Amino acid sequence: MLNHVFLGFKPHTKGYFIYNLYSRSFEVSRNVTFYENFFPYVQPNNDFSHSSNTSFSNTFILSPLACVDVPFPSHDISSSSSIAPHNPTSQPSSSQPLIPLRRSTRLTQRPAFLRDYHTAFTSIGTVPSPGIRYPLSNFLSYDNLSSFYCRFVFSISSFTEPTSYKEASHHDCWLKVMQEEISSLEANETWVLTHLPPHKSAIGCRWVYKIKHRADGSIKRYKARLIAKGYTLMEGLDYLDTYSPIAKLTIVRLLLSLAAMHNWHLKQLDFNNAFLLGTLDEEIYMQLPLGLKSAKASQVCHLQCFFYGLKQASRQWYSRLSFFLLSHGYTPSHADHSLFLKRSSDSAFTTLLVYADDIVLSQNCINEITSIIAQLDAAFRIKDLGDLRFFLGLEVARITKGINVCQRKYALDLFHDTGLLGAKLASTPFDYCTKLSQDSGDPLLDPFSYRRLIGRLIYITTTRPDIAFVFQHLSQFVNSPTIVHHQATFRIIHYLKHAPGSSLFFPSTNHAKLLAFSDSNWAGCTYTRRYGTGFSVYLGSFLVSWKSKKQATVSRSSIEYEYRALASTTCEIQWLAYLLEDFKVSFTKPALLYCDNKFAMDVAANPMFHERTKHIDIDCHIVREKIVTGLLKLLPISSTLHLAVIYTKALPPASFHTFLSKLGMSNIHSQLAGGS
Repeated sequence: MLNHVFLGFKPHTKGYFIYNLYSRSFEVSRNVTFYENFFPYVQPNNDFSHSSNTSFSNTFILSPLACVDVPFPSHDISSSSSIAPHNPTSQPSSSQPLIPLRRSTRLTQRPAFLRDYHTAFTSIGTVPSPGIRYPLSNFLSYDNLSSFYCRFVFSISSFTEPTSYKEASHHDCWLKVMQEEISSLEANETWVLTHLPPHKSAIGCRWVYKIKHRADGSIKRYKARLIAKGYTLMEGLDYLDTYSPIAKLTIVRLLLSLAAMHNWHLKQLDFNNAFLLGTLDEEIYMQLPLGLKSAKASQVCHLQCFFYGLKQASRQWYSRLSFFLLSHGYTPSHADHSLFLKRSSDSAFTTLLVYADDIVLSQNCINEITSIIAQLDAAFRIKDLGDLRFFLGLEVARITKGINVCQRKYALDLFHDTGLLGAKLASTPFDYCTKLSQDSGDPLLDPFSYRRLIGRLIYITTTRPDIAFVFQHLSQFVNSPTIVHHQATFRIIHYLKHAPGSSLFFPSTNHAKLLAFSDSNWAGCTYTRRYGTGFSVYLGSFLVSWKSKKQATVSRSSIEYEYRALASTTCEIQWLAYLLEDFKVSFTKPALLYCDNKFAMDVAANPMFHERTKHIDIDCHIVREKIVTGLLKLLPISSTLHLAVIYTKALPPASFHTFLSKLGMSNIHSQLAGGS
């Protein structure tokens, strides 16, 4: 007689969760024998084994009120410790009618703690799941987009990139590109298979997957890149020089703003095996990558060429690329060496911005773009991805009125990975009444989750200046985060859901004039009493640069911290002025710098030092020199109108949204008719 039914597994136990048919009790046992051909709940007149067309729901009765005698194999299973011998006094007859299960007529509802979550949602649809109190469709709309751009947005959102080799190995397209990558590396003689010498260690490696899209959203190619775990290398032993210029995201925003103003063409290029050029001098060994099989056991890869992930690889790649561009008439910008420029005699102007192995090409003449693309392809083998649409996670939408840049897909992926697609909204990214310190709350059991979330939030600040302050504030606690810190980080995501498509807009009718705001928060950190500074710089009426930072020193007076903030903003204005000169863009001088501290402005205007200012002599000279040369002009502003306040302190909702409305942000995915 079979007297138990397997139900599943019980949390926090290592046994099987079973139901006793006769005692009608639930038990947990690790010593269980399964008989998969016997079904205690089969109806008397149905033979499940001979009726292949009978559905599961029609064959089984879910009520345990009437069990059926079922013979089982002849070997004894009564010795199992989990099955106690039981002789019931009476057994139901097989002819006894079965008692139907009574169904409750009470209405069922989702648990309250699940109402803020979507159970199934993708980043391309906006149809809410039933029962969701805060559906994402209320805050994200595609009705205002053109049909062409809408197809592009849906295309980049409908494909998911694998995060591990195990996930990618289930798809033929990724298996194919991984095999092609290995074949390419072997053809390039990137490594030699050998046994690991004594006293040497092999670094690990991993696969990174990326989908490259064309300008219309269609897939250009699947890209699988094998990356060495170069962070385990030791400086001085495995590498020496590593510095390599890389484009700052401020330059990306400035380039897009100038391209909108002057109607420049924007193209995107991608290099094939960019970092595999040059011979590696150091002796470095790498473990065999997943997907590569060796004829002999315990072999490793002895790297012969520079490889992705090695500390010195990017420097070698930049040296080779810069040599090629210099030989073709390009000159590096003095303000940033990741930017190359070329001006022809016929007023043709070309800029080439390098970010690792991705390039943004801008030009006012399409013929020069075609020429340099052909030359780069002949030298390095490149992929022309067409017009700039999707670069470093930035979605670029261009219309006649200007260029819109947002991170909608990045935000949706962040919501999905944290399980907050249906979360409740937060009016501000940080509670202005909360004071956080190193000792706030109990230590977090998994600090890696906090660090990973902070690492993902750092990139979304590329187009979201409204979370710059709270991000830098929470970044101070990555060493030993607490539960309170983690909850504050989740509040940022609740706030981002209010407008996941919020973006920066660079109009074509803008004018080249630098306008800056500088502010500080004296002793803003309650733990170290250090002050925080913040600034924002506008090109015309639209934001191109901002920063929120806690300084490394303690300020003795309000004049000192305000003046040091002015010095930081002055350096940023000077750097942007150099870039505009390299772009050959004339801008109105002087740049206007607003400050709400009268005493700091007096120190900048009067060549007078005393015991209160002698220790900030260098900063005083920087600001005063730029004022004398005519680069900038200091102007007073009321604290209630100071736009840089949003980068230095937490604000109540009313004040926060007042300053937010003046940042020049837009939202083409807004539910409002025509966007915002």
